[in-house]
Amino acid sequence: MARKKASKKNSQNSRNGKSKYSRYSRNKKVETREIKERFLIVCEGTKTEPNYFKSFPVPKDVIDVRGFGKNTISLVKEAVRIQEEDNDYDQVWCVFDRDSFPVEIFNEAIKYAEDNDIAVAYSNEAFELWYLLHFDYRDTAISRTEYKKFLTKRMKKKYEKNNDEMYEILASKQHQAIKNAERLLEQYNPPNPANDNPSTTVHLLVKQLNRFIRK
Repeated sequence: MARKKASKKNSQNSRNGKSKYSRYSRNKKVETREIKERFLIVCEGTKTEPNYFKSFPVPKDVIDVRGFGKNTISLVKEAVRIQEEDNDYDQVWCVFDRDSFPVEIFNEAIKYAEDNDIAVAYSNEAFELWYLLHFDYRDTAISRTEYKKFLTKRMKKKYEKNNDEMYEILASKQHQAIKNAERLLEQYNPPNPANDNPSTTVHLLVKQLNRFIRK
């Protein structure tokens, strides 16, 4: 393949704070090269998740966000198909929820993604957990039907599921959301994504995208 795709190593590097920026010497000066990477972000939802990721203030040629209305393994297979047809992506991510899918199907989808060098930004139970973590740390299980109520209360206005302004609404609290998501994952040892409710790895993708935000 022409370019290296995302892998489990990419996600681990983001946890460890490692950067893929390379340095080179020229005329006895150390300079930082601006790196160019392309992200393919394949989403389970057709609006909520795509609207959020498309709103990242990164160069337009950095991200290709697609919403398919497919779930778990079907979504991963779609990502595999796309990367086989167009290998011009450095990182390929699948974004999907635990919902009410059987344990074995959810975990199998994550394993299948890893085996095909695809990173997963999952949420247990729903993507809205990532939104809620901008306001509160929560380590008790919550049903996907309750997220709207909690977000409406914390946002002090009605939460609309397909709101295309959620990135802007939450941007100032993103740092806290990342800390809360990391704290959640740390409590699961060993991790079992299908049973770890609540949990999310959306912050891993967010941290990768943040590297390309122009200050």
